[in-house]
Amino acid sequence: MTDVMSETFGREIAARTSFEKEVVWLPLLAVHAMNAGEPAVRGKTFTDCVIQGPALVAVLDGVTFDACNMGAATDPRSMLFAPQGPRLVGVIGLQDCRFVRCRFVQIAYTGSPDFLEEMSTRLSGKGNPG
Repeated sequence: MTDVMSETFGREIAARTSFEKEVVWLPLLAVHAMNAGEPAVRGKTFTDCVIQGPALVAVLDGVTFDACNMGAATDPRSMLFAPQGPRLVGVIGLQDCRFVRCRFVQIAYTGSPDFLEEMSTRLSGKGNPG
């Protein structure tokens, strides 16, 4: 059995740039990225993955979602949180990541006002899917 908290596993997962057809426990990936000196999950491509929380993600520059299922909520605002101060604390930052045909489970989102508006439109079915 793999020790997901081992230093060896942590270095390996933090160094990976692509994930395909996997279940990715985002809190674990974020912890190992931080241990590797990265303040955010950065420069990764996820294809046909299940991105598992629980987590609040801060969607930063260079993140794209292509044909993804962003999660289930009867009201999309249940998954969107506006920052209240100058810094975000306790969130998982995503930067320069690409998500292709991924499914997000127990994930909520925060980011810029423009991002939150776009995501609200997308989740309510009023905009382009994915």
